[in-house]
Amino acid sequence: MLTDTELDHIAKLARIELKDEEREKLKKELSSILDYVAKLNEADTSFIEPLQQITGLINSTREDVNRNEFPANEELKAKLIDQAPQHEDRLVKVKAVLAHK
Repeated sequence: MLTDTELDHIAKLARIELKDEEREKLKKELSSILDYVAKLNEADTSFIEPLQQITGLINSTREDVNRNEFPANEELKAKLIDQAPQHEDRLVKVKAVLAHK
């Protein structure tokens, strides 16, 4: 069974807040999933070749065009920005990925 600390860590990674009534149910469900994965890991797969992909497609790409399937307006953009852990005005703040020399 997952511990409260592990559940808190998972919730933090998923950026979700758990209500008290959800915690026990989620601990049981996640523990059940992890137990199932552990059971699958017991299977001997040493005789099976690794599978890279199954579709047969190679370098399948499409043209990058706006298909207007999900039209964005200012209200939607604001909601999306507000979901970021850190934001300022209309920008999402992230840690630096390049070092200054």
